Amino acid sequence: MVLRKAGTAAAAAGVVAFGFIGLVTMGTYAASGTPQQSANRSALSPGTVPAAYQEAIQKWGSLCAAISPPMLAAQLYQESGFDPRARSGVGAEGMAQFMPGTWATYGTDADGDGRKDVWNPYDAIASAAVYDCALAKDVANVPGDPQANVLAAYNAGPYAVTRNGGIPPYRETQGYVRNIQAMARSFTAPAAPSAPLEVSPQSSAAIYFAQTKLGTPYLWGGEGLPSQNGRFDCSGLTQAAFESVGIQLPRVANDQWYAGPHPSRDQLRPGDLVFWATDLSDPRSIHHVGIYVGGGYMINAPHTGAVIRYDKIDSREYIGATRVTTDGAQALPTRNNEGAVNAPTRPGSTATVPSTQAPTQAATPATPARAAQAAPPAPAGPSPAGAGR
Repeated sequence: MVLRKAGTAAAAAGVVAFGFIGLVTMGTYAASGTPQQSANRSALSPGTVPAAYQEAIQKWGSLCAAISPPMLAAQLYQESGFDPRARSGVGAEGMAQFMPGTWATYGTDADGDGRKDVWNPYDAIASAAVYDCALAKDVANVPGDPQANVLAAYNAGPYAVTRNGGIPPYRETQGYVRNIQAMARSFTAPAAPSAPLEVSPQSSAAIYFAQTKLGTPYLWGGEGLPSQNGRFDCSGLTQAAFESVGIQLPRVANDQWYAGPHPSRDQLRPGDLVFWATDLSDPRSIHHVGIYVGGGYMINAPHTGAVIRYDKIDSREYIGATRVTTDGAQALPTRNNEGAVNAPTRPGSTATVPSTQAPTQAATPATPARAAQAAPPAPAGPSPAGAGR
């Protein structure tokens, strides 16, 4: 992907390369870390939620004590990638992937237009929170982490949680809870602007991999395959660099954005991913990614006709950075061939829900989300499909 208006450092490449290698090998980015913060706080990290939805997620994510705006944001991203047109093969609809029966009970008219519309993103955001908080009441007496129990109930149904005295022993549900809570850290603002973030121990090796590719010609869609003569595009390079240290990132840049927490400009450390977007208020418009190496420079695969090289990071479209974590990367959703987020799998009903319990969204295993023909268009902004390639 073209890196717009990024300054090049070709003339100084030999000098800065030596400095960066020395920086990596000496491990000078060690002492800035602290344990990761809990995601159960109220503030959304800037740039992680499309601006059109930020106020609604902040408001409705504070509806009850068992949920939070970052948790709700992570849930919506995991369900649909913030796509209000998402539809699963089993009939789950909208941004929050409601089944029609569940929507009939919990659908909420959030924008006051007199309709409870599953395709309206604001109604869907509110309804997800209303449903979460209803589930919180259903599992209020279950021991353990209240937020984890709510997420488990959202995935497997409240009866499964109460019957098992906590998160049920379903691989899908355990993974769903783990992934949402891990991803919520990416949506959570730091406790203070200067709060330090834990530094990845894999950073130096990821940078080393990228350094071995310096001078390699750019290839749109390139993943370094032999059939591609070992060439990369921007997100192909970052994906391969972290794969070399055992961390599997998604293929496109605007999904890689959610692979961990977001350090501020003055908190950047070598190994952080750095990103550019056409609309700084909408992470779906992210179009470029590189690996920060220190001193205001990154390694990146810039655009067709260029080679993998060092470039300065300070430019108009810089949206921010991500400090990749193993659990953050593992939590990210996958996409189907059409670029739509694959909805989380469900364990399926294992018992009839008593009539006193709310209907569950987990009655049938889900299949990849698809755009619904009847859905209204999404707010202005590029689709995430193929972005950052």
